[in-house]
Amino acid sequence: MKKILAISTLSLAFLLHVCQYGFASGPAEGPACEWPAVGKIAPRAAAQIKSSPWSVGGETLDRDFAVFAYYKQYLGPLGAKGLRVQTGWAKTERQPGQYQWEWLDEVVNGALSQGVQPWLELSYGNPIYPGGGGTGLGGGLPTSAEALTAWDRWTRALVQRYRDRVNQWEVWNEPDIGKNNKPEEYANLFVRTAEIIRAEQPEGKIFALGLAGDVKFAEQFLDAMKQRGKVDLIDAITVHGYPANPDDISLIVAMRKLAAKYSPRIEIRQGETGAPSTSNTFGALRNRPWSELTQAKWNLRRMLAHRAADVPFNLFTLMELAYRNGEKVTLNTKGLLKSNPDQTVAYPKPAYFAAQHVFAIFDDSWTRVAEAPYKIDTNQKVALTVYQQGDGGPKLVAYWLSAAPPSEKNVATAVQLTLPGVNFEHPVLADLLSGRVYQIPKAKIARSEEGISIHQLPIYDAPLIISERAALPIAAD
Repeated sequence: MKKILAISTLSLAFLLHVCQYGFASGPAEGPACEWPAVGKIAPRAAAQIKSSPWSVGGETLDRDFAVFAYYKQYLGPLGAKGLRVQTGWAKTERQPGQYQWEWLDEVVNGALSQGVQPWLELSYGNPIYPGGGGTGLGGGLPTSAEALTAWDRWTRALVQRYRDRVNQWEVWNEPDIGKNNKPEEYANLFVRTAEIIRAEQPEGKIFALGLAGDVKFAEQFLDAMKQRGKVDLIDAITVHGYPANPDDISLIVAMRKLAAKYSPRIEIRQGETGAPSTSNTFGALRNRPWSELTQAKWNLRRMLAHRAADVPFNLFTLMELAYRNGEKVTLNTKGLLKSNPDQTVAYPKPAYFAAQHVFAIFDDSWTRVAEAPYKIDTNQKVALTVYQQGDGGPKLVAYWLSAAPPSEKNVATAVQLTLPGVNFEHPVLADLLSGRVYQIPKAKIARSEEGISIHQLPIYDAPLIISERAALPIAAD
């Protein structure tokens, strides 16, 4: 009887976990905390969120490195409001003048049906046309008159097909890493593409570059745009980035400074960034020690470092990607979902649940408090940002140790934090890695007219937040 009861209890716990998260796997555990448990951060599906600055990557479907049908059920529950999609000229136009939209319809409509807004990147080249450019990352731009005329036709057809559902368009991906791509040539391609988009959808937003990181390339592109009198075609510049320390947003800072020289209206957006879960990943951050734990912690800090700078953010990427080179297949393990050999989903990684926690909380109802002084009794470098919900609503504090890349250890130290001008009636502490929420004991809180101090507050190298209990979506544990 005891054995049956134990199995039943285990099964009940499993079912409760599946009911809360929707999947059998779960978050990573953060540091132990002896404060009273309140529950866990309740995920919110994209359809439940009005708006937010968060997007997730749906890249490489144009080359079949992932299969949308295999992972689409995980998209809406994640909570991201946007999906970056590469539109695949070569996959769509396999015979001159004949467009096969079915695969892209499935992605666009499948995302929208879950409350996720796709934004479409126009790339890459097409080998059915001489001088049609490369068909993958680092490939050349289309150059021949025949190929460019065909590109124009495809661009117009693409926008006409999706303009009733999509209003954000990105022109190419990382032109700065192509061996033979010149900034002036990219400017020519951008202008002809953007002018077609403007003609077909005047209110559409057009993103330039998808910059891998070459600021000089970006400057030369902007010079070429200025010389052509076409800077106003640029609504935003998307940049990518994979620094060792996720708190490093120096490329964002540099690009904001550069873009401001050409137009005050050009927004800088994070278009692609994320950590792998293995050292043998394809692409950026390979050959470093990684695990599913450090992936989740790196992504959390990367997301909130950008949120603290008011930068719209796309997390790369939802699914692990199977890059093919002949018979050789190399996984890009930056996906939030672990891939089986047949490209189906094995399980959601801890990074998936960590992102769920961020997306469930940090929607557009929260704004950063520009001036938020604080005191904390540690010699270690700390990232701390204060947010406020609505006009005069509750406040939220996000903080973590930021000096080094995240480690495999989840050991918290205790600090005293003083926040002048901030107060909480019923404060809780939430760990964005595990999703666990704790009541902050009254004995740990000192209030004054100037603000609040919290004693023996845990801190480690992943984000924790302090908030009013009623301001967070919390489910029973």
